[in-house]
Amino acid sequence: MPSNKTNPLSPKKLLLSKWTAVKSIDKQKHFLVIKVILPEPPSEKIEHVELEAVFSKKVQLIAWRDLTNTELWIQGWK
Repeated sequence: MPSNKTNPLSPKKLLLSKWTAVKSIDKQKHFLVIKVILPEPPSEKIEHVELEAVFSKKVQLIAWRDLTNTELWIQGWK
Protein backbone atom coordinates (compact mmCIF):
# COMPACT_ATOMS: atom_id res chain seq x y z
CA MET A 1 0.00 0.00 0.00
CA PRO A 2 1.53 3.39 -0.99
CA SER A 3 2.31 5.88 1.75
CA ASN A 4 0.59 9.25 1.93
CA LYS A 5 3.82 10.82 0.62
CA THR A 6 3.49 9.29 -2.86
CA ASN A 7 0.97 9.30 -5.69
CA PRO A 8 0.52 5.90 -7.37
CA LEU A 9 1.57 6.57 -10.93
CA SER A 10 2.48 4.71 -14.08
CA PRO A 11 5.00 6.26 -16.51
CA LYS A 12 2.90 4.92 -19.40
CA LYS A 13 -0.06 7.12 -18.39
CA LEU A 14 1.86 10.38 -17.90
CA LEU A 15 1.47 11.98 -21.33
CA LEU A 16 -0.92 14.97 -21.17
CA SER A 17 -1.53 14.48 -17.44
CA LYS A 18 -2.14 17.65 -15.39
CA TRP A 19 -0.13 18.63 -12.30
CA THR A 20 -0.15 21.35 -9.65
CA ALA A 21 3.11 22.36 -7.99
CA VAL A 22 2.74 22.53 -4.19
CA LYS A 23 5.13 25.51 -4.22
CA SER A 24 5.12 27.84 -7.23
CA ILE A 25 7.90 27.36 -9.77
CA ASP A 26 8.78 30.71 -11.40
CA LYS A 27 5.32 31.97 -10.33
CA GLN A 28 3.65 29.01 -12.07
CA LYS A 29 1.57 26.33 -10.35
CA HIS A 30 -0.19 24.45 -13.16
CA PHE A 31 1.68 22.15 -15.52
CA LEU A 32 1.00 19.63 -18.26
CA VAL A 33 3.19 16.64 -19.18
CA ILE A 34 3.90 17.31 -22.87
CA LYS A 35 6.52 14.64 -23.51
CA VAL A 36 7.68 11.37 -22.01
CA ILE A 37 11.39 11.02 -22.73
CA LEU A 38 12.00 7.55 -24.13
CA PRO A 39 15.34 6.02 -23.14
CA GLU A 40 18.05 4.67 -25.41
CA PRO A 41 17.95 1.70 -25.73
CA PRO A 42 14.13 1.33 -25.60
CA SER A 43 14.46 -1.65 -23.26
CA GLU A 44 15.47 0.72 -20.43
CA LYS A 45 12.91 2.31 -18.09
CA ILE A 46 11.42 5.76 -18.64
CA GLU A 47 13.15 8.26 -16.35
CA HIS A 48 12.20 11.80 -17.44
CA VAL A 49 9.26 13.86 -18.65
CA GLU A 50 8.90 17.39 -19.98
CA LEU A 51 6.47 19.62 -18.13
CA GLU A 52 5.00 22.75 -19.70
CA ALA A 53 3.68 25.60 -17.56
CA VAL A 54 0.09 26.29 -18.60
CA PHE A 55 0.34 30.09 -18.76
CA SER A 56 3.94 30.86 -19.64
CA LYS A 57 4.50 27.75 -21.84
CA LYS A 58 7.95 27.40 -20.24
CA VAL A 59 9.19 23.81 -20.50
CA GLN A 60 11.28 21.96 -17.94
CA LEU A 61 12.71 18.45 -17.75
CA ILE A 62 12.15 16.50 -14.52
CA ALA A 63 12.47 12.92 -13.31
CA TRP A 64 8.98 11.44 -13.63
CA ARG A 65 9.25 9.88 -10.17
CA ASP A 66 9.38 13.39 -8.68
CA LEU A 67 5.68 13.61 -9.55
CA THR A 68 4.96 10.86 -7.01
CA ASN A 69 6.16 13.12 -4.16
CA THR A 70 3.05 14.78 -2.69
CA GLU A 71 5.24 17.36 -0.97
CA LEU A 72 6.16 18.67 -4.45
CA TRP A 73 3.27 17.79 -6.79
CA ILE A 74 -0.49 17.21 -6.71
CA GLN A 75 -2.09 15.34 -9.59
CA GLY A 76 -4.66 17.45 -11.41
CA TRP A 77 -5.12 21.21 -11.29
CA LYS A 78 -6.02 22.47 -7.83
